[in-house]
Amino acid sequence: MTAASPNNRSDLADLLAFYASAGVDEALEDTPVNRFAEAAPRPAERAPSSAAPPRENKAAEQPTASPRLDASQVPDAPARSVPATATVPDEAQAALARQMAASASTLDTLRQHMASFDGCNLKFTAKNLVFADGNPQASLMLVGEAPGRDEDIEGLPFVGRSGRLLDRMLAAIGLDRTSAYIANVIPWRPPGNRTPTPHETEICRPFIERQIELVNPKVLVNLGGPSAKTLLNTSEGILRLRGNWRVHTTASGIAIPAMPTLHPAYLLRTPAHKKLAWRDFLEVKAKLKGLAAG
Repeated sequence: MTAASPNNRSDLADLLAFYASAGVDEALEDTPVNRFAEAAPRPAERAPSSAAPPRENKAAEQPTASPRLDASQVPDAPARSVPATATVPDEAQAALARQMAASASTLDTLRQHMASFDGCNLKFTAKNLVFADGNPQASLMLVGEAPGRDEDIEGLPFVGRSGRLLDRMLAAIGLDRTSAYIANVIPWRPPGNRTPTPHETEICRPFIERQIELVNPKVLVNLGGPSAKTLLNTSEGILRLRGNWRVHTTASGIAIPAMPTLHPAYLLRTPAHKKLAWRDFLEVKAKLKGLAAG
């Protein structure tokens, strides 16, 4: 790997894009620091002399004491961009999330509660809350895992490459974002697109479960393994889960047919499995048609 040339804008743009995708959002110093540079060696100590030096040179040889600074003279340390309230999720915060989610009677109220909730550390590294997109009155709701870089910038789910593929998948069964509702289990982007921890998933679970309950779709589609495992309470892998109807039960006891399928990001990496997702979406189309007729 070669270093980016400071005179080549293309190299610098690629380097900045790499830093952004890795979650770097703050420079620690104004100028680069070479941590490998060796510290300057200390001057050798003078050998003791039997002859006493002239009095006028003694003061020059005495080390000058550093002036003491009063506390009021010490400059304040630069403020960090991460608020001091960013903490590791715990059971108290999980209980607060459950309480806030349960008290939301509308989607707008739920969104406000999520925006004011400070119990998940992911909020403090994300740019935006990614709540939902589409039509909350739609019969179909799709739930992914967590936002990526593009979603974090725009504040909407599935707007990057995965989102464009999802749009084509919906179009293949005669739907679009005006006839479907899209959300994520995690509403804040994990730094560097890392996998959310189990604590982070549990802290956000009450919000997505309440969101599903308020939308009350006729059919739920779980995009990817993390969404399926969280909302269907299973430990099975997505390749075993996909294509088989399951049930998501809301807190109020409403049973919603759920179809686990492959995440669009996985399909971009493994195009050969697009045929499996196509079969799943045909099942969803048939289920929606049957429910509409009934």
